[in-house]
Amino acid sequence: MEYVALLRFRSSVSGADRDAALVRRAAWQYPAGVSVVAEYWPVSADVQVVSIFSTDNFASIFEFELEWSDVFDIDISPAVSADDGLRIGADVFGRLKRLQQ
Repeated sequence: MEYVALLRFRSSVSGADRDAALVRRAAWQYPAGVSVVAEYWPVSADVQVVSIFSTDNFASIFEFELEWSDVFDIDISPAVSADDGLRIGADVFGRLKRLQQ
């Protein structure tokens, strides 16, 4: 399954700790079982990292979150591509009881 992770620096994190996190990221590898689709570092005051990845292993997601939760607030959500969403959506809408009359 694919996921999108949004990482925001915690407000309590100092500038020095933010810089250290960037150095730490340079050497860090995603957990085993995670296939990275993309990672972006937006130039934004709100979100500092957007990670798109796939895995079938919850332990890998948990490891990812625990590794970075000291400096980031992290939101991880399941996601589908727009193409898959359009294909799946048409099928799902066809099965909705509230739309069948």
